[in-house]
Amino acid sequence: MKAILHADRQWGIGKNNALMFNIPADMRFFKNTTTGNVVVMGSNTLKSFPGGRPLKDRMNIVLYPGGEKRDDCLVVQTLEELLKEIKGLEAVGKKVYVIGGMMLYKALLPYCEEALVTKVDAVGGADAFFENLDTNPNFELIYESAPEVTNGYTVRFTTYRNLNPLKY
Repeated sequence: MKAILHADRQWGIGKNNALMFNIPADMRFFKNTTTGNVVVMGSNTLKSFPGGRPLKDRMNIVLYPGGEKRDDCLVVQTLEELLKEIKGLEAVGKKVYVIGGMMLYKALLPYCEEALVTKVDAVGGADAFFENLDTNPNFELIYESAPEVTNGYTVRFTTYRNLNPLKY
């Protein structure tokens, strides 16, 4: 399992249940990486999508305690149920990406083998944050792209490896 996100200089990831920046290169990277794979999210992330509909061309799993079953995505009630689903999907070769929000990232980051972080050289006034992986001794930066300017923002695509991911 991998986390995928973009973060500002302060590791902010969102504001008012929405992305802080419109970054076409990041959206392309996200779409290319996750299409055909499994995306895992919390209920607020699902609600933030247009019409509250899941992402196309991906298997969508939503951790939504108390949420009703839906035909367009798999709704799970507990973290334990979610981890069981992920384990089963990975056992048959599926790639799983955690796509938000803040609480789900916090719960699943210890289990993630990697975090794919698009770093935005700006401050977006976030009200939701991701853990600062640069100061987390369990993670090491293993890749950082050259800076790229997109839609007025300088970004770097980075990959962090979890040195000791939890088993599930």
